[in-house]
Amino acid sequence: MTVIRTYDDTRAKRPEICKTGTKRLRKYILTKRGDIMSFSKKYSFHSFVFIGMELFVLMLLCLCLFMKKTDRQTDIFQTSSKFIKWVDFNVTSEALDQAFRYDVDTCQAEIHLNWVDLLAYLGTRYGGDFSRYKKSDMEKVAEQLSNGDSTMEELTKDMKYYDYYKQAYGAVLDGMVGTFQAEIPADEVPQSSETVPDTVWVTKYGLKAFFPLAKNFPYNDFDDFGVSRSYGFRRRHLGHDMMGQVGTPIIAVESGYVEALGWNQYGGWRIGIRSFDKKRYYYYAHLRKNYPFQSDLKEGSLVQAGDVIGYMGRTGYSSKENTNNIEEPHLHFGLELVFDESQKESDHEIWINCYELIKFLQKNQCETIKVDGTKEWRRVYQTKDIPPA
Repeated sequence: MTVIRTYDDTRAKRPEICKTGTKRLRKYILTKRGDIMSFSKKYSFHSFVFIGMELFVLMLLCLCLFMKKTDRQTDIFQTSSKFIKWVDFNVTSEALDQAFRYDVDTCQAEIHLNWVDLLAYLGTRYGGDFSRYKKSDMEKVAEQLSNGDSTMEELTKDMKYYDYYKQAYGAVLDGMVGTFQAEIPADEVPQSSETVPDTVWVTKYGLKAFFPLAKNFPYNDFDDFGVSRSYGFRRRHLGHDMMGQVGTPIIAVESGYVEALGWNQYGGWRIGIRSFDKKRYYYYAHLRKNYPFQSDLKEGSLVQAGDVIGYMGRTGYSSKENTNNIEEPHLHFGLELVFDESQKESDHEIWINCYELIKFLQKNQCETIKVDGTKEWRRVYQTKDIPPA
């Protein structure tokens, strides 16, 4: 019987086959590893060059952006040969009130503390960010000035942007505090005459500007400056909305001349009043349908702070005149700063956030009474702010 041992034959040949295969495999691996190492070196070099170029381009872009930002800041803060291009007014009502108190309390003192100067000093220190405001900061500088330990010129000599903040804040506030004539009840002053009139005129120093809604009329508001608006085109809301009742008397915040009176498809019936120094343009919009304005007003009319100028409504958002398309009755109150006439009605208008300013003006509200037989109201006591010659 013949037995074929195929296993033994295969086993006998395997060592040489394995030995030969191992040598070939080792040679193959060494060859490929050299190729891989060469490829890796080439790839690493190219990657290094590519990454280096990317970093260089990125550095150039950052440099360009920094230079552009620096140029913009220089342009914004320019206060000599060029006019101011932008103002971000975020002074809090608390800071406004504190500075105002110092101003009024020292109006007859040897050293008068100007409220705009105080706010400009703090604005420079804070970089315009009044979220950093501390009452003690103003107390400290006010004490230094009042005691004669230093002057504002000395305190600000190394402050690069003090002049900018003084001009910017002055553009907002200069017409609001000062000397004015006021009509007051006669029983508030001593009388030497037997014939006593109902009211008398006195000279006062203090807050000349008024809250934009008549006293004792309800309203509510919130800080809505900059929120989105979509009628006509998408844009930012550049005013302050005060919700209330249709017919609420609207009060002139500051004295000035009526510059605009009529229909605007966005603001509806609206009034625009320019301050005497022409730095402020007050915008009152969405006035009442059918009877929006005080009857004696026209373009060019002189308006005194505290005068009734119109009535709250909900007109606007329509090219058709006298249309109510606003859902909730409210006053849109806007304040535009004008440093150069080229800014007016342009793409470079400066509208400021009035929310904190409105809170501050609550301390001076105008009392009104209804005029019998009409749809109008009038103020109880008059004031007179004489325009500069």
